Amino acid sequence: MTPGLLLITHGNLGQEMLNTVTGIMHQCPLQAQALSVSSDCDPETVYAQAARTCTELDQGGGILVLTDLYGSTPSNIANRLTDDHRAAVISGASIPMLLRILNYPDMDLEQLCEKAASGACDGVIITPRKQAS
Repeated sequence: MTPGLLLITHGNLGQEMLNTVTGIMHQCPLQAQALSVSSDCDPETVYAQAARTCTELDQGGGILVLTDLYGSTPSNIANRLTDDHRAAVISGASIPMLLRILNYPDMDLEQLCEKAASGACDGVIITPRKQAS
């Protein structure tokens, strides 16, 4: 069974990243949603919404939850989801990570976690500087 994908991020970052990646790919091969966390949110209310969304997205393969910054409110909400859902949480969400995830929609949750991490790592490239003439 294919995992669902939930992005829990500060502001509209998750939705914008999801829009960008699905625009590049012209599709979204996984059930995916983004949840916005504002600076003045009630974490309990957002957690309840996240839990409902996990239930909606989980078609039997679990949920991969991406968050932008480890230790932040979105991250803390995401990590609580593992108590009651078959969810894996990865922080440091990025466009390369999302592209990698959506290019391998048939992987199970554990494989998709590894692919997501490799996408993030492989997406960080220091561009060589040109020598000044």
